[in-house]
Amino acid sequence: MAAEMEPSDVIRLIMQYLKENNLYRTLTTLQEETTVSLNTVESIDSFIADIKNGHWDSVLMAIESLKLPDNTLIDLYEQVVMELIEMREVGAARSLLRQTDPMIMLKQTQPQRYIHLESLLTCSYFDPSEAYPRGSSKEKRRMAIAEALVREVSVVPPSRLMGLLEQVGSLRLQQYPDHLSPDMTIDTPGVKERHVEKESYPTQLYRHIKFGRRSHVECARFTPDGKYLITGSVDGFIEVWNFNAGKISKDLKYQAQDSFMMMDDAVLCMCFSQDTDLLATGAQNGKIKVWKIQSGLCLRRFEHAHNKSVTCLSFSRDSNQILSASFNYTIRIHELRSGKTLKELTGHSSLVNDVSFTQDGLHIISASADGTVKIWNAKSCECIHTFKSLSRTSEVPVNCVIPLPQNPEHFVICNHSNTVIIMNLRGQTVKTFSSERKEGGDFVCCTLSPRGEWIYCVGEDLVLYCFNYTTGRLQKTLTVHEKDVIGIAHHPHENLIATYSEDGLLRLWKP
Repeated sequence: MAAEMEPSDVIRLIMQYLKENNLYRTLTTLQEETTVSLNTVESIDSFIADIKNGHWDSVLMAIESLKLPDNTLIDLYEQVVMELIEMREVGAARSLLRQTDPMIMLKQTQPQRYIHLESLLTCSYFDPSEAYPRGSSKEKRRMAIAEALVREVSVVPPSRLMGLLEQVGSLRLQQYPDHLSPDMTIDTPGVKERHVEKESYPTQLYRHIKFGRRSHVECARFTPDGKYLITGSVDGFIEVWNFNAGKISKDLKYQAQDSFMMMDDAVLCMCFSQDTDLLATGAQNGKIKVWKIQSGLCLRRFEHAHNKSVTCLSFSRDSNQILSASFNYTIRIHELRSGKTLKELTGHSSLVNDVSFTQDGLHIISASADGTVKIWNAKSCECIHTFKSLSRTSEVPVNCVIPLPQNPEHFVICNHSNTVIIMNLRGQTVKTFSSERKEGGDFVCCTLSPRGEWIYCVGEDLVLYCFNYTTGRLQKTLTVHEKDVIGIAHHPHENLIATYSEDGLLRLWKP
């Protein structure tokens, strides 16, 4: 028996797979090129509840890949703008009003309606009777939007494409058992590894970006696709850079209009979703924001993520959870979809410098100024192991812990000492690398090359130490700044390193 499928249905199956695996940019391209749309949500009830409760960040994420009528989109964005104005989130309201396609369309087609929003934006107070004339109200508008959106969407069972492929594979195996040789394998879906040039340590300054001491960089990361370098500064600005030109990236519409992602306090840490679509940033005042990099829009705020500075962030594999650590000795897990803090992990006796999910997602590994590295069960949040990476008695602060790309069971542990340690999940020391400096050379930050062939550490002496992982030798030293170095980052597939310092400079280094 043969099952016939329309070409458009095949495309929708592929689209559903892309959506389930957070490959939104590929999904958008496929929708544009085929003009086929995938209007599905995970749950109609949850979707309606989010609209009625005004959880607009969740709604905007849900409709991101949907093809909706222009009038429905205009009504939705208009409501979001009005509610942001009501909450006095004027900056976010202004960005939505002036930079999103539905609002630009509203300005062109219904100028009076657009002017009404502009007047609400500039008013020093919010009057519901002005915002919702003719007997309307916030609740009625939400209900109308929910009804309009529900008419456009449907729910489908998850993983339909993989289920069908498995069925096809089983049928082919039954029909042609002799065609599958013993040494033949069926590849599981995954991301192909990008070609990486031969790894080599840096020897020269490639370019520098000057920020100034009052606006120096506190954190910087290359996007996982390698396209941008993003910086978070002490003045709260989050900027996306064309690092080859050493200039702000103007291919992003909002930056071309001199509008930037921004936080209320110094930006101390950041992380990316695996598809490079989302950026999470943590601030000195304990807040976390999640941004859409391509539009610069804030999709989710965690206003009370911590009561002290956020020191590090990490997305889960499915990009729905964010792990954060803080000066208040705690680690927390936040859910992106609901905006709620789900769990808190306690046990460190000093500030937590680094935390991340292990590659399999089953464990969480953390590093603290109390001199310990802890392994946690990601599901129960119980601490399974506690290791002291150096002395069993003295507390040598641990700056960071980084999984080795070539062996995810092993971790690079950078202490505030002249020694870097490779440790496994059982707490056993596998390798050590030392600068041999007796004074002034304690490491402050560390990063790895994409394949883990090189370990790069910067010391208090402002020197970059380049260790060859295979030989264990210190291959190269390089003075990188004139004032205290804050951090270091490696490009995901090029021999390019960024260092940033209290001297107000971000420097890029190449072989």
